[in-house]
Amino acid sequence: MDFQDVIDSLQGELDLVEQRLRQAAEVDYPLVGDFLEAIITSGGKRLRPILLLLAARSYNYDIPVLVPAAAGIELLHTASLVHDDTIDNALLRRGQPTLNSAFSSEAVILLGDYLFAQSAMLATETMNPRVVRVFAQTLGEITDGVLREIFNGHRIDQTRQEYELRIYGKTASLFAGAAEMGAIIGGAPEDAIAEIRAFGSDFGMAFQIVDDVLDFRSTSDQAGKPVGADLRQGTVTLPTMYFLEQSDGSATATLVRRIVDGEAVPDDEVREVTRLISQSTAIDRALDVAASYIDRARERLAILPDPHTREQFSILTDLAVTRLS
Repeated sequence: MDFQDVIDSLQGELDLVEQRLRQAAEVDYPLVGDFLEAIITSGGKRLRPILLLLAARSYNYDIPVLVPAAAGIELLHTASLVHDDTIDNALLRRGQPTLNSAFSSEAVILLGDYLFAQSAMLATETMNPRVVRVFAQTLGEITDGVLREIFNGHRIDQTRQEYELRIYGKTASLFAGAAEMGAIIGGAPEDAIAEIRAFGSDFGMAFQIVDDVLDFRSTSDQAGKPVGADLRQGTVTLPTMYFLEQSDGSATATLVRRIVDGEAVPDDEVREVTRLISQSTAIDRALDVAASYIDRARERLAILPDPHTREQFSILTDLAVTRLS
């Protein structure tokens, strides 16, 4: 079994999720509608809906309730990306033009708010107050992660704990929330709900750390954005933190600090710094941290009563690291 087999086993439900996403993003403004549809249809692997669906599969698999919840968590993710692109002034996302590339910041923020509202409406369709509470909590955690990035993400002296709180909010909280919502809808026992949520959190942390590594190791075509985009924007991630730690006092470390501080640094020098970080042991150290999260996530799968679902979850964890190959 591989990840495609997992997708195939959920294809009917994922098709329904896709329909709900398209419906929720419909607007009366033709050009805006085209952009929104492009953003939603280029939405990647739909990991959050898959996680939500799998979380219920060992228990009560109530598709009419799970589908709007899965669409809601994915639309919440999409809305957060729209706002991220505005904050970062990003013109591309997954190789596609962003809303930010065609409309004013004011209009894009309002469109992001519209998607947030639509995602909340989908969550309420579950008619489950606990699911809605988890959804609201996740929205709060995402906002906290964005604020941490704005106020702390560009600090050279940030700690690993500060970094992990930031990526938990921006990324892992969505995986944790998706997993918990699915387990709640499925009627899982309380101890299983807690472990399934923790699985989502651990998986999300590993996923984002690997993403931060890919920012240095991918090509622009693979990443859909410039290589070293985080560094160019002054965002300090775990590979950069480790690189600065091991090269403190060197000319390269000084150059990294200048880039992070927003000084005008020639593009060829930024590319060279990106190359040096990508070839350093800082990358391996960051991947070791990601691997520790994956190991912990796998251990949590023992709580699931269905071996087939455990295997599918395990395949999902593989995806966090196989993106490197």
